Amino acid sequence: MSPLPGAELVRSSVQLYRYLLRCCRRLPPGPVRQHYRHAIRQSFKVHADEDDPERIQQIIKRAIEDADWVMNK
Repeated sequence: MSPLPGAELVRSSVQLYRYLLRCCRRLPPGPVRQHYRHAIRQSFKVHADEDDPERIQQIIKRAIEDADWVMNK
């Protein structure tokens, strides 16, 4: 099960960013939510220069899987 409906519609990095931030809203307020928001921002900065479409799709798939794991833990 995906953390939020619509995970299958994420195709671009901007859509992924918005999707992951919406997932963060479902986490309890406080340090946990802040940690994941910070991690999302840092990951996008690290991968900002990625231009290979196949690699971008791999990153998107892995990020959604990781979000699913975090939301179910």
